Amino acid sequence: MVRNLKKLLAEAEKKKIAIGHFNIGELEMLKAISHVAQRLDVPVIIGTSEGERDYLGIHHTVDLIKSYNQEHGHRLFLNADHTHSMEKAKAAVDVGYDAVLFDGGKLPLEENIRKTKEIVEYAKAKNKKNLVEGEIGDIGSGSTIRKEIPKGAAIKPEDLTKPEDAKRFVKETGVDLLAPAVGNIHGMFADAPEPALDIERIRAIRKAAGVPLVLHGGSGNTDEDFLAAIDAGVSIIHISTELRVAWRRGIEAGLKKNPEEITPYKVVPEAIEEIEKVVENRLRLFNRL
Repeated sequence: MVRNLKKLLAEAEKKKIAIGHFNIGELEMLKAISHVAQRLDVPVIIGTSEGERDYLGIHHTVDLIKSYNQEHGHRLFLNADHTHSMEKAKAAVDVGYDAVLFDGGKLPLEENIRKTKEIVEYAKAKNKKNLVEGEIGDIGSGSTIRKEIPKGAAIKPEDLTKPEDAKRFVKETGVDLLAPAVGNIHGMFADAPEPALDIERIRAIRKAAGVPLVLHGGSGNTDEDFLAAIDAGVSIIHISTELRVAWRRGIEAGLKKNPEEITPYKVVPEAIEEIEKVVENRLRLFNRL
């Protein structure tokens, strides 16, 4: 297993596959994802948002990933997902995250470029292998079940990321990865399909930007859209809301099965099982297994 994430991304693009990125909010999610990564023998990226890092403990998360990789082979990479402050981005770099996303998607382009560039310079000074991801465009926030499109989210063609802006952003910041707004939205509808992705825009942005693209808000999108997006230039796909739904479904099943149980580790196996189903389904699709 190649231990360099940048090389893995280059290989993924050649093979027309994508690396799955899964957010965790507690230990059971990490266990489920790692089980599947080991079973399928594929690399995955574990993401933690600012809130998830605060809850899990930023040092504790790094230690867990290192411990897993030492015991089972290097398959897990750690990404500081949706980081909004310079302080928290630098903290993730300092403790050993493999990658960090500085999310300036809601900022004016000039300010987004300036702040993202500062993070790139800081991360590369620490370790040249550190990857920095930038984001252009508002795709909403929060891995939730939503009833409507989040206010301000880019969904109209004129609001989506423009190839010329992506080219300028990458050139002036030096980011390794770019997350554009291409019809993707955080969260997912309970009883409705997600908006279709703008595949031709993805293709044009990848060509203009010259770096691998990251698709955020993947929960709920169709298999056909995922595969078309990968063919067009997406190398990492984020899944979070689907995992949270699976966790909830599993916890409810565990409690229903054992209504008198008060020992946590005797209730959570159903949650792990449900999460594993989602992760395996997505990883098989993304890796064309």
